[in-house]
Amino acid sequence: MTAVLPPGITADEIAREAARVAALPETGGRRTIARAATVSGVGLHLGAECRLTFQPGAAGQGIVFRRVDRPGAPEIPVHVSQAVASERRTVIGHDEDALHTVEHVLAAVAGLRIDDLVIEMDAAEPPIADGSAGPFLQALLDAGVVSGDAPAPAPLRITEPVRVIDGESVYEAYPADALSLEVSIDFPHPLIGPQAGRYVVTPSAFAAELAWARTFGFLREVEALRAKGLIQGASTSNAVVLDEHGLFESTLRWPDEFVRHKAMDCVGDLALAGTRVQARIVAYKPSHRGTVTLVRELLRQAVPADAPTGADAAAAPAVSPSTARPARAASEERRSPVLGIEDIMKVLPHRYPFLLVDRILEIDEKHVVGLKNVTINEPFFQGHFPGHPIMPGVLIVEAMAQTGGMLLLGNVPEPSQKVVYFMSLDNVKFRRPVKPGDSLRFELEIVQIRGMVCKMRGVAKVDGEVVCEADMAAMVRDR
Repeated sequence: MTAVLPPGITADEIAREAARVAALPETGGRRTIARAATVSGVGLHLGAECRLTFQPGAAGQGIVFRRVDRPGAPEIPVHVSQAVASERRTVIGHDEDALHTVEHVLAAVAGLRIDDLVIEMDAAEPPIADGSAGPFLQALLDAGVVSGDAPAPAPLRITEPVRVIDGESVYEAYPADALSLEVSIDFPHPLIGPQAGRYVVTPSAFAAELAWARTFGFLREVEALRAKGLIQGASTSNAVVLDEHGLFESTLRWPDEFVRHKAMDCVGDLALAGTRVQARIVAYKPSHRGTVTLVRELLRQAVPADAPTGADAAAAPAVSPSTARPARAASEERRSPVLGIEDIMKVLPHRYPFLLVDRILEIDEKHVVGLKNVTINEPFFQGHFPGHPIMPGVLIVEAMAQTGGMLLLGNVPEPSQKVVYFMSLDNVKFRRPVKPGDSLRFELEIVQIRGMVCKMRGVAKVDGEVVCEADMAAMVRDR
């Protein structure tokens, strides 16, 4: 597809950058850079000036951000455990040390398969540059991408399909020998509409097809977003802007630049896995929060590096992203089904703001695993420790109980005609606070059943660490 580029970057220049990437040696070792490189400019959302400097990293340290403007120059590792749910951007770190809108920087780093790097910043948000990952890719290439003697890190791999639904975002991940993205979007705008693209994410393909695709936004949203403190540094020089009819003081680099940018964002957010990802990922209407949720689930189901994958693992079925409900592989059918929010609402009587389970990951006669994604938009954060958001412990227990309710109702006929009443709680313990950005995993098992009364043991975990536990007794009654 022929690119139509405004002044500042040309199709030939993009081709030259891709050729520079293709010329990088493939030694199989861990990658870093040979010397420092700097990018300066204003941040997209916070609107503050920032000087970002890439520094060589020691072998094995991974990718680390360093806030040189903060006392003690705190470091934030690039990992999903540091991710905080935020609107229209990816945020890692907490409180005053947090870093906002890091996805374009991470896309360039991950696109070049750099494994060890220090990213110094003197503000809370990196420069937006032209709205793409291209300027960061250029800076890294200018710094010299080099490979050391240490072997490349073991990639994140899966042997069975993974499915994640987060609002309108739907993801399917399948075993594969390399990272590929099949991204579909659909915006009610005459210049966008439905768009789809498939990209095999090698360094040279990333540089040629995705790195220079810019962020985009709508003129009608500007006032509302700025009232929220967002897009303070946005302009037509660092974003593709659209009015109701077409482009507003902007020119496209590709006719499908919009879906390319969404794919580029996915590459950046997948870097939060902390290693290279090998999977075929099908994403319908991807979002930053949705991709972060996918990364958490991929890490949970990751397998050792010597496990079979690709053609030797479960074959990935043909998928049409626009259906939003791809077929399950045969191996997944033999396991417990994944229940989305629509399925949960058919069973539980709870509704917003008191429906506290997002998905059921596993369920059989004796045990259930549920998921709750905690976001800053939860209504209880408005009044519970304002300025220091912590999920109320009683609601953690309630969410655990609702997950247990799915287990009990799954064992009775006509569950929509039944309701679960909890009778007692014992041995309740809270181990650590739960904050926005955490994904709560509830694991419950039946201990005893007598008639219509059931006793269960449950734990709630965040990133594998127990945050709450309780013994529960409940009764199933006619609704």
